[in-house]
Amino acid sequence: MNKIQRPVIALSIVVSAFVLGAWPMAALAATQPRLGTATSFAVLAGSGITNTGPTVISGGLGLFPGTAVTGYPPGHATVTHKTDAVARQAKTDLVTTYNDLASWRSTRSMTGQDLGGKTLGPGVYTFSSSAQLTGTLTLSGNGIFIFRTGSTLTTASNSRVLVTNGAQGCGVYWKVGSSATLGTGTQFKGTIVALTSITMVTGATILPGRALARNGAVTLDSNRINLPTGPCSATGTTSTSSTTGTSTPPTLAQTGGGPAHGSFPWVLVLIAGIAGSFGVLRFSLSGVNRRSAS
Repeated sequence: MNKIQRPVIALSIVVSAFVLGAWPMAALAATQPRLGTATSFAVLAGSGITNTGPTVISGGLGLFPGTAVTGYPPGHATVTHKTDAVARQAKTDLVTTYNDLASWRSTRSMTGQDLGGKTLGPGVYTFSSSAQLTGTLTLSGNGIFIFRTGSTLTTASNSRVLVTNGAQGCGVYWKVGSSATLGTGTQFKGTIVALTSITMVTGATILPGRALARNGAVTLDSNRINLPTGPCSATGTTSTSSTTGTSTPPTLAQTGGGPAHGSFPWVLVLIAGIAGSFGVLRFSLSGVNRRSAS
């Protein structure tokens, strides 16, 4: 192998390795957590659903494997699936959702901190045990917001979650290690995925979002829950902002994730990079052969 061939081959290997390495990184770009058929349910429970008062559910209400749904009427839901094939599949997909949310890499631990009074950017916020919201939590910026608790999630009376600067309720998820309780008059946003149960005290709302309980019951009292409507654009690699406004750009990886919608065409880059590398190599070798023949 002559002196010209060696650097050309080395260049080809480096270019190909770079492009190949970029592809799996793009494949892990953050996308919406997978809800499957649970997407169409505003309320989903395992053991039972109990309602008091004129609760309005804009979306599906489902129960499996339990059989007890009480308080409808006076409560109202767009559609109800009780212990049928639709509810069963939604519960199966809910397990996938719960595990999916658990797979996202944490970008900030908030153990021991109250969420009230904070302004947070997109990211994955984790609590080793319980999480508390007293007052107002502001979510700012387009992207995915995930809150994970080791045990409970509790909101004080009249607490609220606000979204601003492109943040959307459809991009907010709460993975709760045991049970969630929304206090009286709480104005909440996002999809709650609780391992056990969810209780919404008098007048609490989720606008928009969902109350999805894997194994236990959902208890309602004069509440409103609206499913997110229309396509949700809260996807893609996001950044995490602290209360001081500083930010760092993590990659929110998830199991089974793919490139975000509208991301760079990595497949075309991969093909072009490899083809270009071999083209350079062939051109260089042909030049060497011509000089040797002359």
